[in-house]
Amino acid sequence: MFIQTVQTPNPSTLKFIPGEVVLENGTMFFESINDAEQSPLAQALFKIQGVSAVFFGSDFITVENADQDWDALKPAILGTIMEHYTAGLPIMTGEATQEIADDGADPEIVEQINELLETRVRPAVARDGGDITYHGFKDGVVYLRMQGACSGCPSSTATLKYGIQNLLKHYIPEVESVEPVE
Repeated sequence: MFIQTVQTPNPSTLKFIPGEVVLENGTMFFESINDAEQSPLAQALFKIQGVSAVFFGSDFITVENADQDWDALKPAILGTIMEHYTAGLPIMTGEATQEIADDGADPEIVEQINELLETRVRPAVARDGGDITYHGFKDGVVYLRMQGACSGCPSSTATLKYGIQNLLKHYIPEVESVEPVE
């Protein structure tokens, strides 16, 4: 098994591409070993000292390193991922679900926001090892959460404010601004 490693715009994260399916549907973001109780692979990765977050996409894994010292951490992560796939263990032991915000906003506007996020935004942030999730729309403000390599990335504020905000405002007049959710 060959696992490709790709740098992301966020210096504290690396993207690992195992050449196999990671998640069939959706994405998962874990910020601690306690969050990862349904994922044997995420739990194993959190046992490596220095791992501070784990993100699963459809065909990649993004790992955040609190220390940004990849020389010692990268081989341990590669070994853990390889062992997991070689053993044939599942990525998730339960349903891979993320909480979806129900904010009572106009369902038509929410549908437009989610369609633009799905077709125009998510593919771009996935290339950088991350994801973005919708968390609400109230009083003209769209609330989004950056995940994976995009979480804490130095350019994430610019991505939200200048990229995503401008896109949403262009197509949906009701959108006035975009704000991050932590």
